[in-house]
Amino acid sequence: MDHEQMAKMFKALAEPNRIKIIELLSTRPMCACEVLDHFDFTQPTLSHHMKVLESVGIVSVEKDRKWHYYFLKKEEASELLKAMLDLFPN
Repeated sequence: MDHEQMAKMFKALAEPNRIKIIELLSTRPMCACEVLDHFDFTQPTLSHHMKVLESVGIVSVEKDRKWHYYFLKKEEASELLKAMLDLFPN
C-alpha cells in the first residue's frame, strides 16, 4: 500500500462515527437499519459515511431488494494496519 492510499484511508477514518461503524461491522455484516440503531443521525448521513468508507475500500455493500447490507472488508482493513505498523520498524 502506498502512502497516498494510506492517507486516503486514514482521512476516511478520521471521523469518530466512521470508526464506530467499522467497529460494528467487525462483528458481522449489517443492514443500514441495524447500523442506524447505534447512532443519532439520519439515513442520508449514514449513506454519506458508508460512501466514504466504500470509496477507500474498507467497506462493501450488497443490495438485496430494498435493503443494503454493509460488510467490513477485513483483508483491506488488516492491510492498512500492517502498512501503518511497517512505518515503525522497531
